[in-house]
Amino acid sequence: MDQTPATTLRKGWTTGACATAATKAALLRLWGGAWMDEVEITLPKGERPRFAVAHRAEGEGWAEAGIIKDAGDDPDVTHGALIVVRVEASDGGVVFRAGKGVGTVTKAGLPIAVGEPAINPVPRAMMDEVVAEIAAAAGRAPDVTITVSVPGGEALAAKTWNPRLGIVGGLSILGTTGIVRPFSCSAWIASIHRGIDVARAAGLTHLAGSTGATSEAVVKALHDLPDSALLDMGDFLGGVVKYLAKNPVDRLTIAGGIGKMTKAAQGAIDLHSGRSQVDFAALAERMGDARLVAANTALEAYHLCPEMAGAVACDAQARIAALLPQTAVDVVIIDHAGSILARAGV
Repeated sequence: MDQTPATTLRKGWTTGACATAATKAALLRLWGGAWMDEVEITLPKGERPRFAVAHRAEGEGWAEAGIIKDAGDDPDVTHGALIVVRVEASDGGVVFRAGKGVGTVTKAGLPIAVGEPAINPVPRAMMDEVVAEIAAAAGRAPDVTITVSVPGGEALAAKTWNPRLGIVGGLSILGTTGIVRPFSCSAWIASIHRGIDVARAAGLTHLAGSTGATSEAVVKALHDLPDSALLDMGDFLGGVVKYLAKNPVDRLTIAGGIGKMTKAAQGAIDLHSGRSQVDFAALAERMGDARLVAANTALEAYHLCPEMAGAVACDAQARIAALLPQTAVDVVIIDHAGSILARAGV
């Protein structure tokens, strides 16, 4: 068994960093240079990684380079994807286009306007800088069309938040630092925030944060909610409530199983098993049932004391509502089969 400590996990590079490196390789070739085996770029915080050029193609008036994304030890759906950039002359300035496998924005609320390729602001700025740098060195005008493609990107995008956020046709080209930090929570929380932004921009007033697919399906049917109102919260209850405290909506439903909702009822907002635990002594005292002290899991406690579900729902609802004074909050607790065990705040 691999006993490598987490501190040695290998960082990786964002799709935005890969697209920037591909832009550099392709543009150098388009403007008369030789194909390079590797290119070096500067990231927003000054780091200067090198990328192997894995794909090269050219034709009359265009050149194309590709970089294989290395996400390091992060479980990223785009790890191993080929990020391809084609460059050619534009009618003026830098123009971004979505090639095959890169999405287009169709809903307001994202940092990119509706109708634009789903290439986020920082990657755009990084590619702009590369164009300006190479243009200055070559004595050319920085008038370049950059088309970013990801072979297989549309299938990969189905595993991300993109369809729900209204990004159609493929992946987003992302990154704020150029670096993927292994097992970081930040990307998931950022996706929650963008989901809230898109829902608010669409005028939705009732959102639902769910810990998993089963609870999401239950609340979607229960409240007849559109997909764009559904937040894949996972363990990050805090990511939902902290953002909604500053960007409120009229109503929020929180849904999950008895284990995570018990932790929420006891005041946890990070529901991951490695970062919060059920206090069984407190649970036993709350229910007046000494047997619960020896329970191994919240599910076992529920089987010993089924009325616990109602108490947990009420306590979780009260805790979350206290954090969101401008929002009506209800809580739904489900079992593994999707049956509702308890509700509160209805």
